Amino acid sequence: MIPILELKTQYAEIREELERAVCDVMARTQYILGPEVGTFEKEFAEWNGAAHGIGCASGTDALVLALKAVGVGPGDEVIAPPFTFMATAGAVSSIGAQPVFCDVEAGSFNLDPQQIEKHITPRTKAIEVVHLYGHPADMNPILEIAQKHKLKVIEDCAQAAGATYHGKKVGTMGDAGAFSFFPSKNLGGAGDGGMVLTNNLEIDEKVRCLRGHGSRRKYFHDELGTNSRLDEIQAAVLRVKLRYLERWNEKRRAVAAQYTERIKDFVTPPPISAGCQHVFHQYTLRTRRRDEMMAYLNEKGVGAIIYYPRALHLQQVYASLGHKLGDFPVTEKAQDEVLSLPMYPELTSAQIDEVVQTVQDFHTQTVQAG
Repeated sequence: MIPILELKTQYAEIREELERAVCDVMARTQYILGPEVGTFEKEFAEWNGAAHGIGCASGTDALVLALKAVGVGPGDEVIAPPFTFMATAGAVSSIGAQPVFCDVEAGSFNLDPQQIEKHITPRTKAIEVVHLYGHPADMNPILEIAQKHKLKVIEDCAQAAGATYHGKKVGTMGDAGAFSFFPSKNLGGAGDGGMVLTNNLEIDEKVRCLRGHGSRRKYFHDELGTNSRLDEIQAAVLRVKLRYLERWNEKRRAVAAQYTERIKDFVTPPPISAGCQHVFHQYTLRTRRRDEMMAYLNEKGVGAIIYYPRALHLQQVYASLGHKLGDFPVTEKAQDEVLSLPMYPELTSAQIDEVVQTVQDFHTQTVQAG
C-alpha cells in the first residue's frame, strides 16, 4: 500500500534532532511562550521575508486572529473561495462576519480575480485568499482590487509554506498571512500549531494581545481575547523541521514533475502559473472519471483522496446563505473532477513508478472497456 501521506520515514531520518529538541524543552521546564517559541517566530518570519511572526494554537486560530486584528467583526463581509477547507470560511463565521463566496480559476483552483469586484458591497471588509494545494493565488490583481476598494487581504497559507509568487513568499503580500503546522502540512508539527505573519507592527501587537486573553500586560486585559499560544514543544519540533523545509519542497516538486510527465496523456495534471513556485502540499489532478479512478487506485493499493468532495457553498452549515448548484460553476466542476495522488518528499522511485503505472493501467482498461 502506498498511502496518501506517510510520516514515519521523515521522523526516522531526523529522529535524533527532534528528540534532543523535545528533551531540551522538558529539561528547561518552560513550557509556555518560552525561548523556542520566540526563536521560531523570528526564524519563520525571516525565512519567509516577513517582519513579524506570531505563533498560535492552530491554523484556524491564525485565520481568526488575523481577521480580528485587521478589524473584521460582526456584520462585516469577507470575500472567500468556496473551494477550500472549512476553516477558511469557518474562521469568518466564528467572529460574527459573513463569508461571501467567489468562484475560483479553473487551473489553480484559487480565487478568480476577475470575479471579485461583483461581490463587493458596502459591508465588505476583507478578501481572504487561499493558496490551495500549495499553488500561489494570483496576488497582484487581488491586491490592486483591495487597494482600490480599501479592503484588507488575509492570506490562507495553510497548504503553501514556502510557495512563491513572482519571488515573494506567500503570507507576506497581504495584510497578514495565516499558516497551519498540522502534522500533514509541508512544515508539520507533532500536533496542532499555527502562525500569523505580517509586516504591520500594529497587526503584530494586536495578534499577540488577542492570543493571550486580550492582555498586553500580565493580569491587565484591554479587550476580549482568547487562549491561543503555540506550544513550546511544538516550536522546538518546528525549528528542527524548518531547516529541512526547502529541501523537502524541492523533493515534492521533483515527485510532481515525474507524475506530470508520465500521466499527462491520461489526465489533466495540475498546471503551474507563470511566476509561481508550487510546493505541492497535494498533487491534485483532474479527470472526468474521478470516482472510478479513485476506486481503482485504492483497490490496487495506491492511496487517492478527494480534496474536496463538496464545496462550501453547498454545505449544510451554509444553507442559510441560499446558494444552489450552478452558482459557482468552476468550483462545482472541480469538486466533481479533482483527485489527489500520494505526495510526500520520501516517496521512492519504485513507489512513484507504481502510482504512475496504476494510473496508466486504469486508463488502458477504461479505453478497452470503452
